[in-house]
Amino acid sequence: MRTVLSLTLVILFLVPVGIPLLFIEWIIGKFNPSLKDRSSLAAVQFILRGVQWFSGIQLTVIGRENVPDDRPVLYVSNHRSYFDIIIGYCEVKGLCGFVAKKEFLKIPLLSHWMARLHCLFLDRENMREGMKTILAAIDLIKNGVSIWICPEGTRNHGEELLPFKEGSFKIAEKAGCPIIPVAFTHTDEALETHFPWIHPCAVTVEFGAPIETATLDRAAKRELPARTQQVVEEMYRKNL
Repeated sequence: MRTVLSLTLVILFLVPVGIPLLFIEWIIGKFNPSLKDRSSLAAVQFILRGVQWFSGIQLTVIGRENVPDDRPVLYVSNHRSYFDIIIGYCEVKGLCGFVAKKEFLKIPLLSHWMARLHCLFLDRENMREGMKTILAAIDLIKNGVSIWICPEGTRNHGEELLPFKEGSFKIAEKAGCPIIPVAFTHTDEALETHFPWIHPCAVTVEFGAPIETATLDRAAKRELPARTQQVVEEMYRKNL
C-alpha cells in the first residue's frame, strides 16, 4: 500500500498537475526567474515530503545548523538509496541542484523538473562530458546555487564506503565554497533492501561542520577527498 500511494502521488504530480505547472513556472520565469526558482523548489519539496510521509519514514536530522544560510555550498554525501535524494532535497537550505546520472534524462517530465531545479546530468563514461558537468556546477555555485554530489559514483549497499572520486572536489576548490559532509544511514531499508516495495524505517541524515576550501594550500587540496570521506564515514557509523 505504501508503494502504491507513493507512486500514485508522484504520477499525479508529474502528469495532471506537473504538466500545467511546468508551463506556469515557465511563464513566471520569463518575468521573475528568482521567483520561478523558489516556487519550483517549494512545489517539489511539498511532493517529496508527501512521499516521505506515505513511505512511513521516521526521519532524524542532525547538524542542519552547520549549513550556512548566506552562501551556497557543495554537499558531499554517501549514497545508499534513491531516498537519499528525496530526503536531501527536503533538507537543503536555498536553491540546490543534484548531480545525477545521465540516464535520468530518459525519464520524461521527471527530467524536466530536475532541470528546473538546476540538476546536472553526468555522463560517467565520457571524461570530456564529465568535465563540462563540473564546470557547469562551478558556475551554478558562483551564481548562488548549491550543488549536491555523491562521489561514490553509485548506490552502495556495502559496509564500507566506496572511494570518493577526486574530480567531485574540484567543484568546491574552483568555486571557493565550503563543503558540507553528509551521511545517510538506513535509507536503503526504505526501498533497496525490499525492492520493489517501500517499507517504513528509521532514517538518520547528519550534516557535518563546513570544510572551508578557499584558503587551502596544494597539499591540503590533495587530501580533501580522503578527509571528507573520513568525516562522512565517521558520521555514518555513529548513526548505525
